Amino acid sequence: MIRAVLRGAAGSAVLAAVLATTAVPASAHTALASASPAKGSAVAPPSQIVLTYTDPVRLPRVVVTDASRKQYQAGSAQAVDNKVTQAVNGKLPNGEYTVGWRVVASDGHPVEGTYTFTVRGSTGAAQPATPAPSRTAVAGTGDSGGSSGWLWIGLIALVLAAAAGTVAWLRRSSAQD
Repeated sequence: MIRAVLRGAAGSAVLAAVLATTAVPASAHTALASASPAKGSAVAPPSQIVLTYTDPVRLPRVVVTDASRKQYQAGSAQAVDNKVTQAVNGKLPNGEYTVGWRVVASDGHPVEGTYTFTVRGSTGAAQPATPAPSRTAVAGTGDSGGSSGWLWIGLIALVLAAAAGTVAWLRRSSAQD
């Protein structure tokens, strides 16, 4: 009788441990809700890029490049709550531009993406542009991982080791009874 109860308790502990470690954590990543100029739009030369996210963000990085990869952002991007503003260097000449962005969400995960817009009706000459670095910090789209995967692997290993120790202890205790 005692052995059956102990086996049931050990099985329940192992099942609880497995369920606790395989549960998917809630994701609090932010997403780009809107942009000005908007994705795919044709606009007069903008003086700034404004990106609005679904949640507050920090550590923004915004890069504005033309087809030849020349950069047109001026200064650093500024984040206030869920809005990021990036000044544009001078008057943009006609053409297609790519906005690459990267922010850190409130859960600590970096989130990044890109989109394009077109400038039409510009009467200004091309302004001096900053050459693109060999590797930009905002290439690509989607979420960036981080070290949370290793944290989950370690946590799973710890729970499995605890469950195995519990089973061994229960077996030894029942053998002595």
